[in-house]
Amino acid sequence: MNLHKITKIAMIIIAVISAVFLGALMGSSDDAANNKWISPLINLSYIVFAVCLLIVLIFVLKNLFSNKETLKRALISVALFTGVLVISYLLAGSGDVKANGILYSGSTTKLVGAGLNAFYILFIIALGSMVWAGFTKIKK
Repeated sequence: MNLHKITKIAMIIIAVISAVFLGALMGSSDDAANNKWISPLINLSYIVFAVCLLIVLIFVLKNLFSNKETLKRALISVALFTGVLVISYLLAGSGDVKANGILYSGSTTKLVGAGLNAFYILFIIALGSMVWAGFTKIKK
């Protein structure tokens, strides 16, 4: 059996289980607070999400380590992103701030400022890359 058939079978099984749970949920009481089906459905969604995430991570890591060039590019991207985060943190202010009657410490405001700075830097990089791609397309 190839992977495509296995995923199709798993998808059909999950769809049937979901349909059974949906039917049981719709057939039970109308009061959401007393509904005993809500918690199992939420737990099932957590389990399905965790399994999907695990499968994706396994295949991504497998493909990363199987190709040397892809691994090199990924590590360069992670290093550049880490550099943006470090620069953002260094540029962030660290003064105490009082907002809505709550006094926020310098470390909290520094982290918030670093997040905002990182967003601004990444936005400028994305905008610049779109403009650059547009110019190169027009140039050809």
